[in-house]
Amino acid sequence: MYVLAIDLLTIPNRISVETESGWRALSSHPSGTWNLDDIRVRTLSSSVGLTIGLASGATPVTTIKVRWETSISCDGLHILGDHWERAYGDLEWRGIVPERVMPWYFLTFDGHIGCGYGVKTGASAFCYWELDREGITLTLDVRSGNRGVVLEDRELLAATVVTMEGKNGETPFKVAQRFCALMCDNPVLPTEPIYGGNNWYYAYGNSTHEKILRDSGFIASLAPPEGHRPFMIIDDGWQAMSGGGACNGGPWEGNSGFPDMGRLAGEMKEIGVRPGLWCRPLLVSGDSPEIPDSWIRYRTAGGAILDPSLPEVLDYISDFIARMVGWGYELLKHDFTTFDLFGLWGFEMKGNVNAIDVPFGDGSRTSAEIVGNLYRAIAAASGRSVIIGCNTVSHLAAGCFEIQRTGDDTSGKSWERTRYMGINTMAFRMPQHGAFYSHDADCIGITDRVSWKQNRQWLELLAGSGTPLFVSADPDRVTEDQAEELRRAFRIASQPLPPGEPLDWLTTTCPAEWILNGEVKKFKWNEPMPDGRNEEDNHWWK
Repeated sequence: MYVLAIDLLTIPNRISVETESGWRALSSHPSGTWNLDDIRVRTLSSSVGLTIGLASGATPVTTIKVRWETSISCDGLHILGDHWERAYGDLEWRGIVPERVMPWYFLTFDGHIGCGYGVKTGASAFCYWELDREGITLTLDVRSGNRGVVLEDRELLAATVVTMEGKNGETPFKVAQRFCALMCDNPVLPTEPIYGGNNWYYAYGNSTHEKILRDSGFIASLAPPEGHRPFMIIDDGWQAMSGGGACNGGPWEGNSGFPDMGRLAGEMKEIGVRPGLWCRPLLVSGDSPEIPDSWIRYRTAGGAILDPSLPEVLDYISDFIARMVGWGYELLKHDFTTFDLFGLWGFEMKGNVNAIDVPFGDGSRTSAEIVGNLYRAIAAASGRSVIIGCNTVSHLAAGCFEIQRTGDDTSGKSWERTRYMGINTMAFRMPQHGAFYSHDADCIGITDRVSWKQNRQWLELLAGSGTPLFVSADPDRVTEDQAEELRRAFRIASQPLPPGEPLDWLTTTCPAEWILNGEVKKFKWNEPMPDGRNEEDNHWWK
């Protein structure tokens, strides 16, 4: 019996709850209500899915485990999971791995039919799945930071489970696309294709007002004369406490190299680009008298991390986001919120998303609710400007932000990092494109340290994929041949295109065969590098 025979929209076999005193099994009732003392878990099946609700009075609850039991055959069964926030080069179809944590959703394919199992986007808990030969377990982390949530008189609608069975002969990719659309009811998407420049992967935080104007002129010269204009994103390095790529936080004001951020935005528009700006919302670097101690959740060597569970902190963040929009920036890229909230990168989280031993100020809201409120505050303050979420929780960002950085950083220093991170992300998160948000697998960094023979293939894939294309290049180091290739790529990327489809993703983590705009393309990602490559290219991951 394959996994598609399991009906997850009916009453589960077991539900257990973890409080701060340990795990306890709940007693079930035919109505779908599960009880223990003042704790009640309600499972309600409807045409939408299976909603899981929690009421616990004054008892702090940390975790809910929901179990459906059945026999699952592993012969020929392929399983694909997702990541908590960005992907890290490690997404892949695998067989049954009982200890494999699959955040938010998973897909199965038995060689004939694909299926999807997951929770709706915007959940109020951090949810992950595990699959073994005897059944499926859904774990819902309802903590508030490092402590159990205290709901008092409120019922928490923790998550809604949804499932989908594909059609016979339908490719796993098409099933994945349809299932992602089922999970997200109201995606927020850009009104037109996104393309342009970002100065990070050659400048790495070392920039000035004048250099950004030079970059803007270069990007504008590559764009087609007709149609909408490209973006030019100013990444880390413009803020008052910048430190040459240290990714410092606020206060969000210019520095000696960026004396007037409003004037810079206006000059960029005159050159012919749409201005974009990076920020790290939760970090305040140095001592800032405008930040009361009560707003600070914890301190690090880099400064103070704000507590977004507090309404006054959300107001403070909303104010500086609105100020950036008022300066004239039409795209805002915000970064590091997941790491600053939980102290872990997504690949470190697995079954425990939090490593910060400090509670949130509001213990009546789950971590997922606090993240969602932060995202909604940023989205509301951004007005008509486009938002890119980087290091943001994918299932909670869907429906809030137009663009999601779906993978870890590519590189202007190492082709191997770009290959490992970028191509895997592009393939395995492509079903989310247009269903959750616009899927940004990150930039092409054009420098002397990365082989153009390899990089131009990455450029071709990005441009033809229908996803955002951002180029990071020092105008003084780009050859005329490279510039002509970039002009061609910008012409393609500026037009609406169908999502690129990886054809060999069932058998490799780095797909080389793709359908791009109706044509089959084959890439060679692992050709020998030229002599004299930097040692970092070969061993960046060690």
